[in-house]
Amino acid sequence: MQTITFVLAGTMLAATPLLIAALGELIAEKSGILNLSVEGMMALGAAIGFIVVMETGSYWLAFLAGGLVSTLLAALFGAVVLLALGNQVATGLAVGILGVGLAALIGKPYESKTVPPMPRMPIPFLSDIPVIGPGLFNHVVLVYLAPLAALGLWWLFRYSKLGLIIRAVGESPEASHAIGHNVMLVRLLAVLAGGFLAGVAGAFISVASTTLWSDGMIAGRGWIVVALVVFGTWRVGRVMIGAYLFGIASIAELLVQSTGIGVPSQLLTSIPYVATIVAIALLSMDGRRIRLNAPVSLGRVYREAQ
Repeated sequence: MQTITFVLAGTMLAATPLLIAALGELIAEKSGILNLSVEGMMALGAAIGFIVVMETGSYWLAFLAGGLVSTLLAALFGAVVLLALGNQVATGLAVGILGVGLAALIGKPYESKTVPPMPRMPIPFLSDIPVIGPGLFNHVVLVYLAPLAALGLWWLFRYSKLGLIIRAVGESPEASHAIGHNVMLVRLLAVLAGGFLAGVAGAFISVASTTLWSDGMIAGRGWIVVALVVFGTWRVGRVMIGAYLFGIASIAELLVQSTGIGVPSQLLTSIPYVATIVAIALLSMDGRRIRLNAPVSLGRVYREAQ
């Protein structure tokens, strides 16, 4: 029973930053922008969020600061790909490396320091349910807000005018421009929203999940986020399910170690990344589904007609 509780709690904690960042990446990709700099944005958000908690003690201010500083990095990415018409893949890689480097530089004085755990908010009655209650309903607030944000984004894409505009811009920027939509503005705001959520996700890892700062602590989660959007075929519900599945894979190392099975730690650490490769490989076998759901203009340079 304790193992079940541990798996549920660990999955929720590991999946939350993946889900938050994946929702932001989904917004950007729905508008037609492929942002491969998520790793750097999460790393920079983690560093700034940790520093803010160390200096002020405010966790919510840390989330805000982490999100805002990553938004600035997203603005740089957006300026290059939208205004200078830079290649989205190359620019994303460059900005991502910049973010990781800045995080290492800024966080150097705080290396290996820790902060107190963020206070939990048990949900009354539900957290008292045996076994599943402590695992699912005894977490920090952001763990509960993440699936609610996913639900809100599903509604936005499906029923709101703003969501329809984002989807239209991602499908055909030329047609959207012809009917009067500002394609550049829509895409820039989508990229900024994605950057903000990536920064919040990074801050969550450093101040609510691991409660310490260490260079390289994001450890490829940004790439898992990008893979999650493809794994979920650009559908909010599937992306959310994928995030929790990858959350289970992320805690597999601790789960196996708790059983006493002698497996090399390097092999256990690689489980989430192996799962990513396998998931993408299986999905790629069904090219029809990818073509059906992927935004048509994803990754393409768009030059606005004068």
